[in-house]
Amino acid sequence: MMIEQIEITFRLIASFFALFIEAAAVTAVVIGAVEALYASFRNLGWSVEQSSGDRGIWVRFASWILLSLEFALGADIIRTAIAPTWDEIGKLAAIAGIRTALNFFLGRDVEQAERFRAEKRKDA
Repeated sequence: MMIEQIEITFRLIASFFALFIEAAAVTAVVIGAVEALYASFRNLGWSVEQSSGDRGIWVRFASWILLSLEFALGADIIRTAIAPTWDEIGKLAAIAGIRTALNFFLGRDVEQAERFRAEKRKDA
């Protein structure tokens, strides 16, 4: 009986933390989107020479998305740790694979964009 109460309490605490981390993931996307929209509207009407920040806006937004993907994966891991059925483990594996691939390619694009911006600053 005591073990069951501890298990129920642990599941409740883990669910709370998973929900909190999911909220952090959503918050990261919202902050990134608001920041990107604000910067995009600020750049409206500028010529290409004046507005070299378009790539920078994308890099910042992509960084927020990367952070969000990490939070979402963490929440999924916590949720699976508290109720590990084979079905849920399979779903986690699929989600983790997709998110890891997205994270890898998006991270690589961000790094390339940062290198390009650094080289452009050197040349200027």
